[in-house]
Amino acid sequence: MSTPVPVGTLRPVITETHTLAGDLEITVADRDRTRPFLLLHGGGGVPTMAGFADLLAERTHSRVLLPTHPGFSGTPKAAGLTDVTTLARAYVALLDRLDLADVTVIGNSFGGWLAAEIALQASPRVSGAVIIDGIGIEVEGHPMTDVRDMSIEEIRALSWHNPSKAPVAPDGGTGPSPDVQALIGYTGPTMTDPTLAARLAGIQVPVHVLWGESDRMVGPEYGKAYAAAIPGAVFTLLPRTGHLPQAETPEELLGAILDLEISK
Repeated sequence: MSTPVPVGTLRPVITETHTLAGDLEITVADRDRTRPFLLLHGGGGVPTMAGFADLLAERTHSRVLLPTHPGFSGTPKAAGLTDVTTLARAYVALLDRLDLADVTVIGNSFGGWLAAEIALQASPRVSGAVIIDGIGIEVEGHPMTDVRDMSIEEIRALSWHNPSKAPVAPDGGTGPSPDVQALIGYTGPTMTDPTLAARLAGIQVPVHVLWGESDRMVGPEYGKAYAAAIPGAVFTLLPRTGHLPQAETPEELLGAILDLEISK
């Protein structure tokens, strides 16, 4: 059994590359060694989720896994990884490889879609999912913003409640930008699946859908439709935050997640 770590202390982050079937590789940053959470980043990559991974590990003394989706950040991508469902199956295989149980899957944006697909795999290793400003469904009257031809400044303005809080790169640039080509490699050019909303009815684990009140990439009404499609899902609106709550208001996001976990 793991010994609790004092608040404010983190065990070292261990980064390992796991080879699954054939040429499928997933690189995972692994924080801590107790209750497992699987964190799934969106189009901006691991940097958009790393700070929240540290916060979650520190506050809960949990094992927090933060993989890099194959094809992002220059990582190799197996030829067969062509859609979100296939990637979800790869992550279930990773949980099997690591022999984990009672895993809560937390995903933002594209990672939210991926969290839903993992929940649909009905793995006994997954006990719940948290979808944060997820994408992937089609909602009449509330389309997703098409980011393919947008500048990073335009994307940031739509993604943040307060764009001045967006991270600045060491070179003075605008920080991590979405890897649109890597996304399209899984989602297709529309970044939606017309079958997803109906398939969400098959999720059988508890799901918490959280949404930034100021998200202008996929607005709150889209988020409510996401939650309504999942049996028993709880919807929480986060004030003063946009598409990336884990980066813009991490304390509020953590509080909302843990409040629901405690109330189970």
